[in-house]
Amino acid sequence: MYRLWSPLLVLLLYCCLSGSQANRVYVHPFSLFAVENVSCETLQVPSIRPLETLPVAPLDNEVLTPDHGDPSNVDVRRQNITERTMVLAGLLNGLGLRMYEAMSRNQHSTNILLSPVNTFGSLTILHRGASKKTARSFQDLLGLSRGTDGKDCVSLIDGRKVLKTLQGINSLVDDGPKDKITTQVWAFTRQDAQLSEDFIQGTQDFSDKSFIRGVDFSKPQAAEQLVNSFVEKTSDGKVKNIFKDLNATSDLLLITSFRFQGNWKKAFQPEKTSLQEFHVNETTTVMTPLMTHTGQYHYFNDEAWGCNIVKLPLSKQLYMLLVLPHKGVNLSDVESKLRTDVIFDWHQNLQEGLLELSLPKFSMSSATDWRDILTTLYPTAEADLLSSQAEFSQVSNTKPFTINKAIDNVLFEMSEEGAETQDKTQEEGIPLKLSMNKPFFFSVIEGNSNAILLLGKIINPTL
Repeated sequence: MYRLWSPLLVLLLYCCLSGSQANRVYVHPFSLFAVENVSCETLQVPSIRPLETLPVAPLDNEVLTPDHGDPSNVDVRRQNITERTMVLAGLLNGLGLRMYEAMSRNQHSTNILLSPVNTFGSLTILHRGASKKTARSFQDLLGLSRGTDGKDCVSLIDGRKVLKTLQGINSLVDDGPKDKITTQVWAFTRQDAQLSEDFIQGTQDFSDKSFIRGVDFSKPQAAEQLVNSFVEKTSDGKVKNIFKDLNATSDLLLITSFRFQGNWKKAFQPEKTSLQEFHVNETTTVMTPLMTHTGQYHYFNDEAWGCNIVKLPLSKQLYMLLVLPHKGVNLSDVESKLRTDVIFDWHQNLQEGLLELSLPKFSMSSATDWRDILTTLYPTAEADLLSSQAEFSQVSNTKPFTINKAIDNVLFEMSEEGAETQDKTQEEGIPLKLSMNKPFFFSVIEGNSNAILLLGKIINPTL
């Protein structure tokens, strides 16, 4: 149905990155996340297990307390690196890069930001509420289908295993002195509906804070104002005016938010930050603060791909890769070739040297409707996963039940400061000057699991 990474390719990449390819037994990704006593369930037969639902508290802008999750969830967030972690990282990396490439093709002149981890989590939450037929489409997209099922049945994964593994990947960032990831989920359902315990649990398994609330959608404008105000208050003012054009017949609105707050491992030198030109394109230039530092960096000049790559450490295992096209090479030419193996080939070819690096000060945010993302990625995906044809019988006993809006929200905030004070002693030698003063691509990678946490491009740092 969709263009997927083969499970074998994912495991080969995992073995290569983990440095332990010898004597490794291949395990299909589906097997790592399958439900207990898995079997191929007939699509046309309703689920035998009754749907256990819970009432939903009405939305009150004076009651901002998040929902209480499973206490045992706290114990699993700090995970060791396991085969499950590495395989899931490979899957989310591949899906994230395909989504980035598709979005970039349609957004040549705008900044882009997405989180593969948040992407995978959002789709898995929706999977937990889907009927068997729609769940099968989600598993195809995620790369977690069994591969041996017939057309009329599906072997289901355990979404909770996926979500807890994703939360474990996020927890690995906590080894940094100031780096922090915060995940939040909001679900607003019509006030007469009850939601399934499994779906509610899914929002809690993936997030640091979840908010499930009932809303009277009969007056859409008032509901829109109420919902947006609640999200803004419970996100510390970071997520604003997220919903527009609500419908009186809405069943469910869903937001997943991924917020990354980071510091450089070594601080830039404030006295060397100055307003400089940034070349948006051949005819447009803007003035923006560029941070400059001269020091030892790992970098690679890739003549074959026509770009320079620089590694910027953030914390012990967290780092950013910057990719700057050579003169005469368009960023789109480099983006069209982006694959997980290419990114990690770049990393393996990095060599340390003296650089005078200039980088724009920037923080970014994005809010993208999942229908837009899926339609851009695969023409048939939106119809299978979020249109009126999609079935979400495992969200509520109310039938039919529709996911009216699903929003992916990502925030990226980098400080000019660093965890370590820079030694201002003059470095010996003549540095190579590299200025990120034109459109460039970046990724933030967790080095233990090799999971790509963020992907983005800067076309204009002043936007």
